[in-house]
Amino acid sequence: MKRLAIKVDVDTLAGYQEGVPALLALFQERGLRASFFVAMGPDNSGQAIWRLFTRKGFLPKMLRTRAPRLYGLKTLTYGTLLPAPLIVVSEPGLLRQVGAAGHELGIHGYDHVHWQDHLARLPQEAVQVEILRAQKIFTKVMGYGATAFAAPGWQCTAASLAALMTENFSYVSNTRGYGPYFPRFGRRLFPILEIPTTLPTMDELLGLNGRTARDFNQEIYSRLLPGQVEVLTVHAEVEGRVYREDFARLLDQLQTDGIEFRRLGDWAQELLAAPQAVPTAPVQEGTLPGRAGTVACQGPSESQI
Repeated sequence: MKRLAIKVDVDTLAGYQEGVPALLALFQERGLRASFFVAMGPDNSGQAIWRLFTRKGFLPKMLRTRAPRLYGLKTLTYGTLLPAPLIVVSEPGLLRQVGAAGHELGIHGYDHVHWQDHLARLPQEAVQVEILRAQKIFTKVMGYGATAFAAPGWQCTAASLAALMTENFSYVSNTRGYGPYFPRFGRRLFPILEIPTTLPTMDELLGLNGRTARDFNQEIYSRLLPGQVEVLTVHAEVEGRVYREDFARLLDQLQTDGIEFRRLGDWAQELLAAPQAVPTAPVQEGTLPGRAGTVACQGPSESQI
């Protein structure tokens, strides 16, 4: 059987207030459950403008995806021309609504842009502050602490993993890769389960070599193989807004084909019941087609933990 886990990343205020309700409706109509990871703090999306000077490929990506249409002009000025609004605090009831609908909830950092652009230079103590800020908001809104974390922009370092270890997350989803593993940086092995994103994202492939949303859907469909669980990351700002109907068509196609949908947390529980069967792998810096800059990637699998 082909299996798919849908991971929803919520990076911005628009994604939270507009994209999340739209995705909840899509999932409810089809009886599907997903894993939502929400940035808890300020939306500083406008500060990403500095990537024009620091990240190769950023401008071409913004042009081919038509960023103002994709994210909205207001979003592109938050943290620069406009004050950075707080995402979850703006509408805390919406976070509870996601959980009440049966979806998994996790943390996608505190300040998404700060983590994505500066993590490589942050010591463990500074990363810890970011995580604690996010966890504090999550706990205040939900009444319990988050047990899963997904790194903004797939940025992961030894310092960030060490900080995440202190918060007792049951698993994390910080990297791009091909299957679950226990991550290693150098000689240091971290006994925290990593479930990477295994499939490309829509914003990576849109416009790349002329690809359309329909082409993206077909590529995702073709990559699902019997006996494997693939992880697709969608963005509330993208699939929940401008490309909502295209995402709906993908879901319908997958359901027609009998794809089994999983929540990441449920899969993590199964994997952690037999951790000796989960391999270890190094975390390496790598690049991906259609994505500007580098991301944390899963290296070759090693022996089990």
